[in-house]
Order: sequence, then C-alpha cells, then structure tokens
Amino acid sequence: MSVISERTNHQLGMDVPVSPEIRLRRKRRRWLSVGAAIVGFALALLEWSWLRPAAPVVEKSSIWMDTVKRGTMLRQARGNGTLVPEDIRWIPTINAGRVEQILILPGTRVTADSILVVLSNPEVDQAVFDVEWQLKGAEAELAKLHVQLNTDKLTEMKAVASAEADYSGAKLEFEVENELAKAGLAAAVTLKKARTKAEELARLMEIERERLSAFADSSKASLQVQDAKIAQLRAQLDLKRRQQTALKIRAGMDGVLQRLGDPANPLQLGQQLAAGAAVARVANMTKLKAAIRIAESQARDIQLDQPAEIDTRNGVITGHVVRVDPAVENGTVAVDVAFDAPLPRSARPDQSVDGTIQLERLDNVMYVGRPVQGQSDVQIGLFKVVDKGRAAVRVPVKLGRSSVSTIEIIGGLQLGDQIILSDMSQWDAHDRLRLN
Repeated sequence: MSVISERTNHQLGMDVPVSPEIRLRRKRRRWLSVGAAIVGFALALLEWSWLRPAAPVVEKSSIWMDTVKRGTMLRQARGNGTLVPEDIRWIPTINAGRVEQILILPGTRVTADSILVVLSNPEVDQAVFDVEWQLKGAEAELAKLHVQLNTDKLTEMKAVASAEADYSGAKLEFEVENELAKAGLAAAVTLKKARTKAEELARLMEIERERLSAFADSSKASLQVQDAKIAQLRAQLDLKRRQQTALKIRAGMDGVLQRLGDPANPLQLGQQLAAGAAVARVANMTKLKAAIRIAESQARDIQLDQPAEIDTRNGVITGHVVRVDPAVENGTVAVDVAFDAPLPRSARPDQSVDGTIQLERLDNVMYVGRPVQGQSDVQIGLFKVVDKGRAAVRVPVKLGRSSVSTIEIIGGLQLGDQIILSDMSQWDAHDRLRLN
C-alpha cells in the first residue's frame, strides 16, 4: 500500500521521502555497473595488448621443402660450357697480300700441306726477282775473280822464274870472275861488281818468291769475301722465296678447317690482308676437351685431377680437371676437363655441355637441400616447418660447406627437421607463416 502511494505521489509531482533501504539498493546497483565497466575495459585492454596480426597463408604446393639428413655429402661444382679441340692452330699471313683464291671452305678435312688460300703481293715477287739477279751477278763476279787470280798467279810465277834466271846468270858470272881473280887475270873491281850484282839479284829473287807465297793468301781472302757475298744473297733469296711460297697459305696440321678469317669479318676474294693477320683456324677433331665456366664462389676449391662428369646431351662422360684458369671473368672461372672415355660420335666442337666436378666427400655430416639464398659459411634465417606441417617459423641456421644442390648444417637445426628451401624474401617482415 505504501509503495503504490509512493508511486502515485511521484507521478503527481509530489516530493515523497525515500527510505534508506531503497537508497542503499540504488547505490549498490550503480557500483556494480561501474565495476562491470571497469572489468570489461581491463579485459578488452588485455586482449588488445596480446593480440597479434594474423600470420599470412602460404600454399605448400608453391614452395620447395626438404628434410635435414645425416650421412655422406658429395661436394660438387657445376657449370656449363662447350666442347673445344685440344689442338687448335691459327694460321697467320707472313706478308701482306690480296686474296686471289679460296680453295677450301670451312668444315673440310685437311692435311698439313693442304693449300687453303692463295694471296698475291707484287712487292714480294719483285723482291725475289731482284735478289735472283743480284745472286747471278755475284756468281759471275766470282767466276771472273777466279780467272783474274789465275792470271795474276801466272804473272807472279813468271816474275819469280825471271828473278831466278837473272840470279843464276849473275852467280855464274861471279864464279868466273872469282876464278880469274885467283889466277891474277881479273881486276879486284870487276870481281867486286860481279859479287854485288849476284847478291842484289839473290835478294830480288827472294822478294819475288815471297810475293808469290803471299799471293796465295791474298787470293784465298778475295775468294772468301766473294763467297760470303754469294752466301748472303742466297740466304736472302731463300727468305724471299719462302715469303713468296707463304702467299699460298697451308693448313700446317692434319684436322678440319673450322674458320676462314674471323666471325666478324669472313675472308672474301679481293680482300687485302695485313702481315700477321689471322687467315684460318684448323683443329684436330680427334681429341676434344670440355671448357666449363664455374662460379667464382665454387671454383676456389677446384684442383687439378679432380673427377668430373660432362653431360653432352647424348650421354654423360667421365673426365678429370686438367687446367684451372687463374683469372676471373664475369664472376666465373674457366676450367678445362679432359675425357677419360670416348665421346659420342655426335660430339662436335662448340657443342654446349654441362659439367659437374666432384670437390670432396664429407662423411657423417648433417646436410639439407641448398636454400635459394644459402651460401657457404654464413648464418641465415630459414623457415622451419612446425605444428605437424600446418605452420612455419623463422629460425637462425648456421651453414657450412656447400655443394651444387646440398649444404652442410652446422647449427640451428636437428636431424629430421623440415625447412623451406624456396625464396621467401617476400615474407621477410614475418617470422611465422601458416601452411595450407
């Protein structure tokens, strides 16, 4: 009855006194509402503070995964290249010349004496002609010298004979005068004149004899000078004739003619060639090797005689390393591989091949497929598969020695762990992925 009257009084706008019990009940409701709001706000704040952005979803079919294994790992280096002849010869020109004839075309089998190209050079022909006539003139001078020396020798011999005759007459006269002087029939003056004349003619005879003796040495020296001149001209003629013969360019070895001129400037009739210009390339086709280019990072461990396998597109042939180029070109190193087995009959020079070189054998190591950005001796972040294949988390992994398709695991993973090897650079901002 009192409650009804209270409501009625309130509706009529009359001030009605509120009991303490009602006032307490109202205050309690207000405090409960405020408490509930505070608790709700605290829960919302806590949930907001722990809330993470949703991990992105990656399709398993779009990634490449592998499992960490333990066992024997073969370190290999791989590259591509071409087959090249082991014996290649470039044939240059000896003299400048104009191309008059091309007798053999590339791809033809040749012998060492095969004439490939004929050149012409009027200056070389004129030089041969000039030296030939100089030689003939020198040989005529030699013949003339022989005749002249023989004549001079006869003249000297005549002078000696005349001196000897004069001396004999003077000697005989002196002996007669001496006998007459002993008998008192000749004057002392006459005897003295006869003695003086005989002595003078004796000295003249000795002089003529010495002249005849010296004439032999003089003749020999004159002949040697002329012979040396002739020998020099013959050597010049031989050189000029070789230069003339060299206008017919020969293969110089047995093999196959691979090229005339250079690729940018094929040899043509009428073309003027400078001295020393490359005219042709001949290769011995019976023995080929593989010239492989290996990435610089892998080539540092390549050594001579390491085993290799060359894929010729028509079979895999074993071989071994015979040369490692010390220079680096465009980030790669040239490596030559000699074959240990016969090549297929279809093998040709400049044919593209792939080569794999075995660097070393690592026993009892943990390894996995090589990640796209995995390099030797570095630490990188890789995604490891967790939650039974439903997710992947980024973990730091220490990598060791690498091969073509595998790499050694030093730390960060355990045997049996599964990791993602694909390029995950687009997920660098995330440490966790969901796998679908």
